[in-house]
Amino acid sequence: MAMTALRDTHSKTMGYILWIFGFMGSHRFYYGKPKTGTLWFFSLGLLGVGWLVDLFLIPGMDEAADKRFTAGRYDFNAAWILLTFLGFLGVHRFYLGKWASGVVWLLTGGLFGLGVLYDYWTLNTQVSEVNCV
Repeated sequence: MAMTALRDTHSKTMGYILWIFGFMGSHRFYYGKPKTGTLWFFSLGLLGVGWLVDLFLIPGMDEAADKRFTAGRYDFNAAWILLTFLGFLGVHRFYLGKWASGVVWLLTGGLFGLGVLYDYWTLNTQVSEVNCV
């Protein structure tokens, strides 16, 4: 029985960089854990305790994300960097080929910030979906 190699969709390096801001939940959103990412955001990483524990959990979160999401033409790291720094301008949506919503994000400041929050919850799935096409 031949084993297929797991394609790396997420980066431990990126996870640890985002962990630095982990009290805001950014690394958890990146690894596809929006519920706990939101909890970390509103509780400052469970008052810092969860943030410290995550230092040791990142390798497992990375492996789980690699299994869960689909690698392909579009890079998860690039999409996350674009969302994080230019999300209100919709640049991550342009990158994914979603031109109509990209223009809407550009003209409305990411649908007044709510669209950017939505994208934090769903970006991994969005990238996986366009990678399957």
